[in-house]
Amino acid sequence: MTEFFKKLSQDFTQLLESEYGYDVIVEVGEQQNCRLFKVHSAILYQRSIFSYIYGGLISLENFEPSVIFNLLIAVNEFMLSELVNHFQDSLQKFCNDILVKHPRIIFDSDDFTTLQENALIELLKNDDLQMEESEIWDKFILWGKTKTSNLPSNLNEWTNDNFKSLKITLQHCLPHIRYFQIPSEDVLDKVKPYQDILEKNMWDDIMTKLIAPNRPITSLILPPRKKATVQLPHRKSSINTPSSSIITLQHAAEISSWIDRSTTIYDTTKIPYEFKLLIRGSRDGFTNSVFYRLCDNITATIVILKVSGTDEILGGYNPLIWKGGTVGVQAKTADSFIFSLKNGNMNESLLSRWRHHLLGENEYDKIRDINGEFSIDEYEVFQICKI
Repeated sequence: MTEFFKKLSQDFTQLLESEYGYDVIVEVGEQQNCRLFKVHSAILYQRSIFSYIYGGLISLENFEPSVIFNLLIAVNEFMLSELVNHFQDSLQKFCNDILVKHPRIIFDSDDFTTLQENALIELLKNDDLQMEESEIWDKFILWGKTKTSNLPSNLNEWTNDNFKSLKITLQHCLPHIRYFQIPSEDVLDKVKPYQDILEKNMWDDIMTKLIAPNRPITSLILPPRKKATVQLPHRKSSINTPSSSIITLQHAAEISSWIDRSTTIYDTTKIPYEFKLLIRGSRDGFTNSVFYRLCDNITATIVILKVSGTDEILGGYNPLIWKGGTVGVQAKTADSFIFSLKNGNMNESLLSRWRHHLLGENEYDKIRDINGEFSIDEYEVFQICKI
């Protein structure tokens, strides 16, 4: 609830509620949903939107953005400058929240390179921006090259002046890239070709961190962007999908693309599956009996494991039903797979599909470097439901 011109608020609000001395009746709505407001022409002459008019009180908490937008148009017509600014701020916050959670709406847009510098900087500064830093770097460079004239299309043909021009274009954005959060291979493949746009001290510190990570450096190390462990995607409001304590939306998009054998990873806004939580070890227990009691006769499940003492997230997909309580039941499918997910020091995800070996054995390729047994901190099982 936001309050304006406080000193008059209480008196005018009481005037509206008491209906004293009203000379106008305003009818809002139709039939059973109709409501009558007994108001005063002298105040209506100057202002509108009753609670705001009389008491300077307005709440937008229960309004959809589309409703706020329509209200913005209306209050602008009535030249209510305080409300225009307030509604614009509310819409701006809503848009910023959406873009931070789903940045590819902007970064993958055909109009991305027309983005204003101040808007790009605000995105880059946000700790919650849900995108890998190497991807952010790619888009950042694309934006800079588009904004810089006379750059050769072939990077090998660039002169020192070309790099200086790009550096000038990006000078206000460069401090907001999280250089020390970019995986080493991407530093070599993506950042090194453009090292001339960085300050020499910054590039030296980046290389120092890669070669001797325990050595001190002088450059500011910005914190890693916070990976969302928010509610996994669902598009049916009647189904409540619990959040995961292990995987992120990006992980869910990756797993979904593997299920569909897609050649590209799905955008987090276009995941075609609901991840329905069946088991969480810390909540339901870690025994075999719990697993089979809650998973038997259920098709299309993903098992997720968080390995103790490491950043490893391992898992597997079973498109068939579980039959743990039935002795001797076996089934085969070429659609199952196991995987390890990109996380922390694990720089890339690994996928291994079931395959038939030349010697007649069915097997998976290796998905972790360490052999032998391991313990887990947590595990979750999801049923994968097509939306």
